[in-house]
Amino acid sequence: MPSPAPPDSADAPEDADAREDAAARPVRYRTRHTTSYEYGDGVSVSQHVVHLGPRDNPRQACSSVTLTITPEPALREAWLDYFGNPAEYFAVQEPHRSLTIESVVELEVTPPDPLEDDSAPPWEDVRETARAPRSAAAIGANEFLFDSAMVKASPDLAAYAEPSFPPGRPTVEAVLDLMHRIHDDFTFDSTATTVATPLADVLAHRRGVCQDFAHLGVGCLRSLGLPARYVSGYLRTHPPPGRPRLVGADMSHAWFSVWCGAETGWVDLDPTNDKPVDADYITLAWGRDYDDVSPVRGVILGGWGHTLSVQVDVEPLAD
Repeated sequence: MPSPAPPDSADAPEDADAREDAAARPVRYRTRHTTSYEYGDGVSVSQHVVHLGPRDNPRQACSSVTLTITPEPALREAWLDYFGNPAEYFAVQEPHRSLTIESVVELEVTPPDPLEDDSAPPWEDVRETARAPRSAAAIGANEFLFDSAMVKASPDLAAYAEPSFPPGRPTVEAVLDLMHRIHDDFTFDSTATTVATPLADVLAHRRGVCQDFAHLGVGCLRSLGLPARYVSGYLRTHPPPGRPRLVGADMSHAWFSVWCGAETGWVDLDPTNDKPVDADYITLAWGRDYDDVSPVRGVILGGWGHTLSVQVDVEPLAD
């Protein structure tokens, strides 16, 4: 589900140094993600697949996950999906008028090393390595070159990306420039798109939400022949100075990740906030696009319409 509002991470100038120092340290979190459906009529059977448990990766380690579903499902099965993301299937086989899915997670996030603009090879070299992979890392990246259900390469996307990718430009420098341009050229507007809005419409109207901007980055990069994936997760928000942190004020979020060669690896960038991913970001899953990793999806028998509410809380834990 796209963010309902742009993440507000702004701080007073006097807090900038403290924030920068904090962003360089590991942070322990407890997250709570609650999804509630209220149906207009009785549902006799519902089946769902969820991506609500965070994946272990080099910058985060999960210590516990508790997934509570009400009503209690008759069937549950957990597994790792094709991309290595934790996933769970469940089926509720008793009549119900509401469904609540709550995920509570504890984990530690370590920020990545600061990016060096010239730390990766020229983008054309990365493109050729991904196109003709000879190492395990390049083979893994190669599968993110191709079109997916929601992101298809196009000449228009390539044309938008090209100013950031002049010949010989280091890959990291180029993708950072693309991130900056998406942030500057596109307006966050939660009313402009839906989950089904085509990427071509986002490019034409220059409006959308974090999901759209992540898809846009992925589409631009694939259109130039660079491997890119869609990442879903959470973004910790910071209250204004002197204001208390509000429970439930955090949100689901999305960004894109680009392969910058075997040595640099994958680099995660958030065009919505115009910044590389740091310790404020928690990764749930990654795939080719939103369709691969939507937090909750399913089918129901009955219902006659529904209302949906989602609340996310990202709580830093004391050391």
